[in-house]
Amino acid sequence: MFLKVSGTKIVDEHGNEVILRGAGLGGWMNMENFISGYPGCEFQIRHALAEAVGQEKSDFFFDKVCSYGTISTHLTSDGISIGQFLEYFFMDADAKFFSTLGLNCIRLPFNYHHFEDDMNPRILKESGFKHLDRVIELCAQHNIYTILDLHTAPGGQNTGWHSDHGGHLANFWVHKDFQDRTVWLWEKLAEHYKSNKWVAGYNPLNEPTDSAHTRVVDFYHRIHAAIRAVDPEHIIFFDGNTWAQDFSHFGDAHTKWDNTAYSIHDYSPFGFPAAHEMYTGTEEQRRRMQQTYERKREWLDERGLCVWNGEWGPVYARKQYDGEKTDEINEVRFHVLKDQLAMYNKDRLSWSIWLYKDIGFQGMVHVSTSTPYMTLLRDFLAKKHRLAVDQWGADDTAVKHVYKPLIDHILEEIPPQYREIYPHPAWRLPDRVAMISRNILVSELLIKEWADHFVGKSVEELDEIARSFRFEVCEKREGLNKVLRENAKAVE
Repeated sequence: MFLKVSGTKIVDEHGNEVILRGAGLGGWMNMENFISGYPGCEFQIRHALAEAVGQEKSDFFFDKVCSYGTISTHLTSDGISIGQFLEYFFMDADAKFFSTLGLNCIRLPFNYHHFEDDMNPRILKESGFKHLDRVIELCAQHNIYTILDLHTAPGGQNTGWHSDHGGHLANFWVHKDFQDRTVWLWEKLAEHYKSNKWVAGYNPLNEPTDSAHTRVVDFYHRIHAAIRAVDPEHIIFFDGNTWAQDFSHFGDAHTKWDNTAYSIHDYSPFGFPAAHEMYTGTEEQRRRMQQTYERKREWLDERGLCVWNGEWGPVYARKQYDGEKTDEINEVRFHVLKDQLAMYNKDRLSWSIWLYKDIGFQGMVHVSTSTPYMTLLRDFLAKKHRLAVDQWGADDTAVKHVYKPLIDHILEEIPPQYREIYPHPAWRLPDRVAMISRNILVSELLIKEWADHFVGKSVEELDEIARSFRFEVCEKREGLNKVLRENAKAVE
C-alpha cells in the first residue's frame, strides 16, 4: 500500500497513478513570521516570549509538548489541554474541511528544534512526535496522505528566515556537524514512520541554497543511503538547489537514487505585490509563466524523472492594508492561480500549494481579524506591514525611500562584478539590502515589542489567544478554495 515512483508518475500498490494535490501546513511545527504575525525568526520570538511572561507561560502558549506544573491539568470542555497553539492550529475539523475540497495530500513542514536541542545534540526528544503523529493520524482518517518536510535544519540550509537561524548565510553547508545531525535525525524519523502507509514520503531538506552547487548533491547521497538503510519503502522527495529551482548541477546523481521524486517550487512573480506588471493573462504573460515553469523542470524532463511541485501560489490583498483595491487585486491573483493550474493539469503534475492556514496573506483558511490574537496585535501588525519587515510578499512602498540611498551608495562604490553574490540573480542587490537591513535588523528590534503584548496575560487569556487559530473561528478564502476544489480531480 506504499506509494511508489514509477518513471514520471507516483503510483499505488496496483500500479494506478496517484496525483497528489494539496497544501503545505506552514506556520505550524515550523512557524514563520508572515504566517503567524511575529517579527524575525521562531527561535527569537520563543526566547523573547519566555523573557516577557516566564518560561512556564511561554511553553504553555506554544505547547512545547512537555507540560509544566498545573498547566497540564487545565482542560477545556472538549478535553484538550488549554494553551495548545500547536493543537489548535490543525485539528479534526481542519482535516475534514481539507478532504471536502477533494485534496489528498498535506505537506508537513517541521523544525528540527522539536526533536533536538542545540545544546544537547543527538539526544532525541521523543516529545517531538506528539503533534506530528497526531496530524498524520487525523489526515489518514480523512484519506489524506502526508509528506514530512524538514523545513529547518541545524545551521540553516538556506538563506531565508524560514530556516530559523537568524542570519542570511546558510551555514549548514560549511559545517559537517550540522549535516551529520540532520542525517541522524532522518534516521530516527525514518525508523518511526517506516511502517506508516499514509505517509507518502520524506522531503529531507526544504529549499537548499548551496553556493557551490555540489555539496547539496553529496548530502543527498548521504541522506538517501541513511534513509534507505532504515526504510526501503517510502518515496524520497529531493528539492532542487537555490530554493528548489535548479537541478542543473545534479549530473547523473539520480541514477544512484531509487524511488525518488524531485521537487520544484514554482512561485510566479505575477502573484506578488512586487510584480512589474499587472497580470491579465495575455499570451505573452502566459508564455513567460510557462517558460519559467519549464526551465525549473527541464533537467528532470530530459531524464524522465518524477516531478512534484512542493510549493507555489499567489499571496492576497487584505482590506485593512489594501482598502478598496482588495477585491480587484485578488481577482488578478486568482487569475494567476487558475493559469498555473492549467499548466499543471496538462502535465498531470502533483502539487502542494503554499499554504493551508495563516493570518490572512496566503492561506486557504485564515485567522479572523475579530479574534483575540488579531485584536491584540492589530496595531503592531499594521506597523510591521508598513515597515515591510517580512521578506515574503513585502510591499515596501512606505519605506523604499529609506533604503534607496544605501542601494545607491553601494551601486556607486562597488563595481558590478563584486555585487553579484550568490544567490544572484535570484537575489539582486535591492533584495540583499532588504534582507539584511529590514528583514533581519529592523525585525530584530521589533521582537521584544511583539512579546510585550502578552505581558500580564493569565493562562486562561493565553488560551483564548491561542484559540484564535481554531478552524471554527477562522475564515475561509472562498475564491481560492473554489479554484482548488475545481482542480482537485481535474485530469483524473
